[in-house]
Formats: sequence, structure tokens, C-alpha cells
Amino acid sequence: MYTMQSWTCICLIICSMQSVCHCCDWIRHHYGHLSSEYLSLLDQMGGDITKQDAPVFFPTSLYRHIDDAEVEDKVRFLKETIYQIINLFDGNMKSVTWDKKNLDDFLNILERQLENLNSCVSPAMKPERRLKRYFKKLNKNVLRKMNYSAQAWELIRKETKRHLQRLDILAAQMY
Repeated sequence: MYTMQSWTCICLIICSMQSVCHCCDWIRHHYGHLSSEYLSLLDQMGGDITKQDAPVFFPTSLYRHIDDAEVEDKVRFLKETIYQIINLFDGNMKSVTWDKKNLDDFLNILERQLENLNSCVSPAMKPERRLKRYFKKLNKNVLRKMNYSAQAWELIRKETKRHLQRLDILAAQMY
């Protein structure tokens, strides 16, 4: 016989599994489509992606670490990375010469992706500190240090593309 407490635990586990299943279905059927849209818009926003390297190292080890994580951690990482990218693009963009409509569409699709991922992740789960720190450094050492110049934003666009491509690989590993 189940006690009320054990029954509550069973219900929470089932709901959690259904949420993860729903989330996996959404990632399987919609994530890639939205991702290809915003990657295309990112390319169309301006000219060629700069060949210059950002003064902040890309967090390759963080991605390698998350490759071996549980599905729920991967989903949280997808969500947190997209959240950080959106925050990065919330800076002073006066010097940007990108196509305004493509930029707006790019950010709107990222927001949509974030909303869907938010519904998959428990709000109680803490974000990855190293990821947050990386984006903080990117903001400080690229955007602020280069005074939000067009060149700084091109570096951000390049790094954003690298992240979004890497997130595609992560999402593909989930199913």
C-alpha cells in the first residue's frame, strides 16, 4: 500500500518523465528547423563572418563535458546558452550595420526557442556557472572593451554562430 507521500513522489516522477518526453519530441521535431532558420538569418544579417578571433576562448571543454550528461542537463544547457546569447544581443547596437529585419527575426526566433526550452526545464535547476562566466567575459572583453563597435559585434556574431552550431550537435545527440 502506498502512503500519500510515496504516491506524491510517484506522480512527480511520472509528470517529470512526461515533460522530458514532450520536450524530447519538441527537440526532435522543431529544434532543428528553428535552428536552421536563425543560423541562416545570422549569416544574412551582414557580410562575411569575420576571420578575427575573439579574445575569449571558446568553451570547448564545457561542450565536451555536457556531451556526456543526462538529457535533462543537456536541455538545461541548450536553454541557458540561448538565454545567454539573447542577453548578449541586448547591448548597445548603434554601430551595427546589419540588416535590421534579419536581426529582429533572428532574435525573435531565438526567443521562441528559449520559451519552448523553458517549458522543458525545472526552474529549480541552477544554470551552469562556467557558461555564465564565459558569456560575461565575452561581454566585458569584446563588447565593452571594444566600445560596442561594429568590429566587436562582428566578433559576437561569429562566436554566436559557433555556439548555435555546437548546440545543434548537442540537440542531435539527444535522440
